Amino acid sequence: MSKIAIIGSGSWGVALATHLARGGNEVKIWSFSEEEKKMINEERKCQFLPNLTIHENISCYNEFETVIQDAEFILHVTPSKFTRDTFKQYKQYVGNKPIIICSKGFEKESLKTLDEVILEELPTAKVGVLSGPSHAEEVSIAIPTVLVVASKHDDVLEMVQNTFMCNEMRIYTSKDVKGVELGGALKNIIAFCAGVATAINLGDNTFAALITRGLSELTRLGIQLGGDKETFYGLSGLGDLIVTCLSEHSRNRKAGKLIGQGKTLEETKKEVGMVIESIDNIEVAYELSNIHKVEMPIVETVYKVIYEKLDPQEAVTKLMTRDKKSE
Repeated sequence: MSKIAIIGSGSWGVALATHLARGGNEVKIWSFSEEEKKMINEERKCQFLPNLTIHENISCYNEFETVIQDAEFILHVTPSKFTRDTFKQYKQYVGNKPIIICSKGFEKESLKTLDEVILEELPTAKVGVLSGPSHAEEVSIAIPTVLVVASKHDDVLEMVQNTFMCNEMRIYTSKDVKGVELGGALKNIIAFCAGVATAINLGDNTFAALITRGLSELTRLGIQLGGDKETFYGLSGLGDLIVTCLSEHSRNRKAGKLIGQGKTLEETKKEVGMVIESIDNIEVAYELSNIHKVEMPIVETVYKVIYEKLDPQEAVTKLMTRDKKSE
């Protein structure tokens, strides 16, 4: 059995810890919050997964060195916006331990993917990315889940696959780090749009069109940024897109729903109560599409809904009345 460090005590970090602990592994979680540490260690609870009882193989600390020093590998599970600052604080303890990025998003200021951020800070790091259709609420209660891990390093792929796989979780491997990471980040935007569509009472026809054309958009940008086309039709692209667009568990879909109901951005953030990756991702994708001259009408339109106060119903009309095209 392995010793594993998890950086981040949110719902996904705790869900991954729970899965690994059930398999007999020893898991140490780092949290920035003294309150969360006490809740995990003393109450055996997670505020984001209220029905979960924390497994006995899990412990939580506020010191990076304590969490990382004996670990065989590190799961990085902080919100994207905190990745660089957090990594700067613990990179001195990494050594040759692989770092598996489990967050989905970009660094907004630099437009970089998270693997680029890690490697910029520590060029010798052995990086992997874990992604796919996976709600924390379901992983934490052992509902069967299938994910993909991507890395340039064969030993990292083998290690993650061997450690995570069991009756409740299947892991595929990939060498397309960029594609797997981009699929996970870009699908959040379409999930946000799905929430808006729900709020204005659009139907199944619209959802099918949104997922299909949304996949087309994220694939175009993803290929331009270095991903393989096939990856976007796999678990981290289409798979994650389906689960995030259709599930009530999705905070990105919930955020879109609130915006569609007329809530402000600040009201939406407050009501969701957790980091909403899609908000920053929409800005990043909009900028990247302009820089690389990639046509992304859905992204452009939802950007205008959020930042230029375009009415959601009018946004649908604009998309439906675009110039005629072939598929």
